[in-house]
Amino acid sequence: MAEKRKFTIRIQKAPEGGYSGQCLELPGAISEGETIKELKKNMTEAIELVLESLEEDAKKYKKMVIEIPN
Repeated sequence: MAEKRKFTIRIQKAPEGGYSGQCLELPGAISEGETIKELKKNMTEAIELVLESLEEDAKKYKKMVIEIPN
């Protein structure tokens, strides 16, 4: 079973209509939607993409060798 995680989303009504959202724990996870329901769906996708990117970066860094000269 997949691990459940909770994130805090700041939702704002856009002046031109619809809504925008920003995940407070993941600054790169932002999205918008015409309705709150659509925004929630889009935010879920944005969060998943940011987490996948972070996991890929972590794999790259694990393979690095760090050398500090004397």
